[in-house]
Amino acid sequence: MPAPREPLALVPRPLKLARRFGSFALGPGTAVRIAPGAEGAASLLRELLTPATGFPLPAAPDGEIILALDPALGGTGEEGYGLTVAPDAVLLRAARPAGLLHGVQTLRQLLPAEALLPGAVRAERWELPCVEITDRPLLPRRGFMIDVARHFQPVSWLRRLVDLLALHKLNVLQLHLTDDQGWRMPVPALPRLTEIGGVRAETLGDGVPHGGAYSTAELRGLIAYAGARGVEIVPEIEVPGHTRAAIAAYPHLGNDPARTLPVWTRWGVCDTVLGMGEESLDFVRTVLDEVMDVFPSRHVHVGGDECPSTEWHHSPSALDRVRTERLPGPDALRGWFLGQVGRHLAAHGRVPFGWSENGTDLPPGFTVLPWRDTDHGLAAARRGHRVITSAYRTSYLDYPQHPGPGEPPGQPGLLTLRQVYEADPVPPGWEPEAARQVVGRQAALWSEYAPTPAHLEYLAFPRLTALAERAWSPRRDWDDFGARLTRHRLRLDALGVRGADRFSDTPPTGEETG
Repeated sequence: MPAPREPLALVPRPLKLARRFGSFALGPGTAVRIAPGAEGAASLLRELLTPATGFPLPAAPDGEIILALDPALGGTGEEGYGLTVAPDAVLLRAARPAGLLHGVQTLRQLLPAEALLPGAVRAERWELPCVEITDRPLLPRRGFMIDVARHFQPVSWLRRLVDLLALHKLNVLQLHLTDDQGWRMPVPALPRLTEIGGVRAETLGDGVPHGGAYSTAELRGLIAYAGARGVEIVPEIEVPGHTRAAIAAYPHLGNDPARTLPVWTRWGVCDTVLGMGEESLDFVRTVLDEVMDVFPSRHVHVGGDECPSTEWHHSPSALDRVRTERLPGPDALRGWFLGQVGRHLAAHGRVPFGWSENGTDLPPGFTVLPWRDTDHGLAAARRGHRVITSAYRTSYLDYPQHPGPGEPPGQPGLLTLRQVYEADPVPPGWEPEAARQVVGRQAALWSEYAPTPAHLEYLAFPRLTALAERAWSPRRDWDDFGARLTRHRLRLDALGVRGADRFSDTPPTGEETG
């Protein structure tokens, strides 16, 4: 009688999976047959498997692992794939290169967790269980936003984060690059943005300066690194609110050009916002032109929320803009300004993307990320916006995941693993026309209370695993997910991820190498 087979515990769960008897032996002589268009997947396969196995996986016309683009798999879409593991061969096919990259991550998960270790593991061969998998995602955009404005993080850790997203088939990393507390995006025409706006004197009275900014070369390198793993980097530049750091660098951008302010040292919403003169519009266009030159992403996030209008009610230039544009009042300036920004991006072939506080506050043409309530997503969808759901009560990972005094600092409140999992990517009860406007789900991790990579990783995992599961798989089964997650934690352990009950401020070995 055959020995019982261990569960595969793939995360996220594939659309269709059939287990077969037998296994494929990956050994030192295993080679890869690479069809045209599959070169990127072959390179990723070697990069992921060779460090632990020591196997070179060379290209060969008769290789046992076959990677191929196949137009006949068009039904799997842009990111789907088909994977067959037989005793004598492995066949990975996809209609598009992104599907092959996802299939490589599935191959990686089929191996023992030790295959994810960063260093060599002594084993003469590695067993891949025989399977038949047909897979594709539920939603085309599955993302994670990381706030590097409030607490700067090194690009080496962002590369590590990209690898963790790719493992879970998340395909978007949104970088929150600017805010009241710091400006991290280099703009050669405006050097004071990072020289002055990138440094604050302290944080909440701690007396410790904090700063940092990325170079253009670092960002381009990160974009290329992520693209090779099927992850798109989306930049976020906050306007017209959350701009205190920019105004600290260039006071004439504010509503009182004679006033000099420092970069903000508090959390919350600052009432210092951009002025509404032509110089502010020119500033934003200059910044966005540089952003578009560095980031090839189709979407460019421009923030747009939490913008107090207090200063505009007293600013002569803002009131003049209200009269010139025949607006109903200063409160309408936010929408007008975002409309100008959106048109500039659209003229360059990009899609403006923004936070929405009620679902009706962003101009036409914006992709909307409603964060206060899922009903706001419905309002946006009914207006014709494409929607990416990210309600804070089920998607903001800066909330503690466990009650009790042992939990590291976080936002007041609680967001458990199960609450993240149970949130439907497309909320139930929406009419079909509105439901079709939902193109993704995204988690967010704001960094007020999480200054280090260690703390950020603790907050992200395993909750981000639950979001990835629900955004990819149409099946909802908490018990099944929990059983797979138990084994998946071994993979996270091998990667040095600090999940629940493993929080430490000590970086794992090799973290700084990405």
